[in-house]
Amino acid sequence: MRLVAMGALAGALALAGCSLGDGRQDTYLMSDCTRANVGQHSVARVWDEALLDAIRRDVPAPTVHARNLFHTSAAMWDAWAAYDPEADGYFVDEKHEAEDVQAAREAAISYAAYRLLLHRYSIAAGLEATFSELASTMESLCYRIDYVSTEGDSPAALGNRIAATVIERGERDGSLEETRYVDTSYKPVNPPLVVERSGTEMRDPDRWQPLALAQIVAQNGLPIPGKVQSFVGPHWGHVAAFAIPESAKGIPIDPGAPPHLGDRVDEAYKQTALELIRFSSYLDPGDGMTLDVGPGALGDNSLGTRDGNGHATNPATGKPYPPNRVLRGDYLRALAEFWADGPKSETPPGHWNTVANQVSDAGGLVRRVGGKGDEVDPLEWDLKLYFALNGAVHDAAVAAWGVKGFYDSVRPISMIRYMGGKGQSTDVGGPSYDPKGLPLEPGLVEVITAASSAPGERHAQLAAHVGEIAIRAWRGNPEDPATQHSGVGWIRAVDWLPYQLPTFVTPAFAGYVSGHSTFSRAAAEVLTAFTGDSYFPGGLLEWPVPVGTLKTEAGPARDLTLQWATYFDAADAAGISRLYMGIHVSPDDFEGRKIGSTCGKSAWALAQRYFDGSARP
Repeated sequence: MRLVAMGALAGALALAGCSLGDGRQDTYLMSDCTRANVGQHSVARVWDEALLDAIRRDVPAPTVHARNLFHTSAAMWDAWAAYDPEADGYFVDEKHEAEDVQAAREAAISYAAYRLLLHRYSIAAGLEATFSELASTMESLCYRIDYVSTEGDSPAALGNRIAATVIERGERDGSLEETRYVDTSYKPVNPPLVVERSGTEMRDPDRWQPLALAQIVAQNGLPIPGKVQSFVGPHWGHVAAFAIPESAKGIPIDPGAPPHLGDRVDEAYKQTALELIRFSSYLDPGDGMTLDVGPGALGDNSLGTRDGNGHATNPATGKPYPPNRVLRGDYLRALAEFWADGPKSETPPGHWNTVANQVSDAGGLVRRVGGKGDEVDPLEWDLKLYFALNGAVHDAAVAAWGVKGFYDSVRPISMIRYMGGKGQSTDVGGPSYDPKGLPLEPGLVEVITAASSAPGERHAQLAAHVGEIAIRAWRGNPEDPATQHSGVGWIRAVDWLPYQLPTFVTPAFAGYVSGHSTFSRAAAEVLTAFTGDSYFPGGLLEWPVPVGTLKTEAGPARDLTLQWATYFDAADAAGISRLYMGIHVSPDDFEGRKIGSTCGKSAWALAQRYFDGSARP
């Protein structure tokens, strides 16, 4: 089995333009080499950053990247644990001794990460730049990239063995890596929704509907072949997880079915659509509405709710959090774009790695794993953090996509266009009544009448559509997003769009449950447990959003700063941002948070057993 895996590595090395060598050299170290200065960062951090760069270049597939983050973290952990008499390895549980344990660990970690990443990103977008960075990273650490031996007790051979084992395990973990993670058995129930046309037709309004676009471009700017979406990862609930149980039906954590509109009409389905339209109506910086978005006003929610009223004081300073009052339309748009795919398109799992790294870099941080015991060095801190964190986000991907694949649920663009095309469901004796239509709400969802569309009236521009449903919402993509913003106004419900780029519109998979909510809560649980504190260092995480840095349209109109006191506050913001963006509804968010909490707690509990050596029988 190892020979097969090493064959894959050989192919990857050939693609990178590297010499394989004969593996019989006495040393894996480059001669006459001065090691690069990595500052205070550990070797594990160096490889995590290289992996994040590879993710940013590739097509944003959160499931795949969560798996790569975890497998790389586990491989690096195994290399570290091999030189610890107690710790258990995850993929490989060998034990070795060395005169210089730190140097041996760094070499084994580097070879394990390098070989694995060469394999995993050999078919990725941006592979030339990724291979170049991986090779230069090895060389900057003075390791030979042509040392491929898996035999013997050298740290390099150990690292190569670990990589080979992870690669071999990945061929049978249910991810369908051999077919580039594509499940060809999935067929959507509904025909495509042609976004540039009004309305939609659905065979089942409870099920996912692919979008048809003139051009599909991923959130990091990479063009996607074809013009109709394909469901990404419907099989992912069957992928081997870290700490959550396996499921024969591919749904490891079942939250129950989402609200329905098809065979039975749930009022909750209609109310979630109404709530989403209301959120869309807030995306206008020109309305003058302001909010206090500081930690003193927002946050501290119970799990799976939006019941929080902020935090009375910053525990690090003992003082109240100062107000942070901003334009509502600017804040909601900035929040939506910040959490969309990570600030640099590292996808949500990678985004939480960047948050974790920012926490690790915080001044005054005392590196006590779990918030107790002796302080550990940066290498041990990083390896244990990545192992637990990325085990959690990998499980979050398996759990969330298990729900997505099983329930195959609808996205908001289909919901609102379908219901809007049916009519209104509030006034039985009124015009355009249909029990599956949108609920009416004055000022938000209305029937277009001759009076309301008369010259000078609120629906004047919709006079040709008397009897149809109008909603007050974001007006869609401006012609020049660099200089224009669309604001909010009355539009036909059948024309509604999420706050997204016109080449993306909505992710290519089912809505229930939200991946962002699941990933984020899982990560927040681990970071809280790992640091021993629910608050960010100093009681605050901040991210500035300067004027003119939004991508979907011009904005923000004024500089603003996003702020969160706790990891849970940031996770909740990530979840609700998807509602402001118009690509999820509340059940997607709330149930995702609950699943994420289970994933995070389970991953942390199991990771500790690997740390202390009690994981294996």
